[in-house]
Amino acid sequence: MIKVSDTAKKKVVELMTDDGFDATNDYVRVGVKSGGCSGLSYDLNFDKNQQENDKIFEDNGIKIVVDKKSFLYLVGTTLEYSGGLNGKGFVFNNPNANRTCGCGESFSL
Repeated sequence: MIKVSDTAKKKVVELMTDDGFDATNDYVRVGVKSGGCSGLSYDLNFDKNQQENDKIFEDNGIKIVVDKKSFLYLVGTTLEYSGGLNGKGFVFNNPNANRTCGCGESFSL
């Protein structure tokens, strides 16, 4: 399961609308890919379709799709949004990560 905080929900809905997506029907695609200073990095996109091996979740009114491989790294993660002085952007609060980089965009297990 992947959770979505209230602040992340507001920003997701705003960005989806700006990009021509409908938050009530379309998906936030969350994934993990190789790269970043800690070895793995997060990938976040909007998608109108689900793939055959996707896992689908809905939290706080946001539909999330995750490919099967990425799901293993993301179980229990909360998607948050930070708009503070240290920068703006989505933040992944991942309890599975043993180490993260300073910017929070990559992690390792």
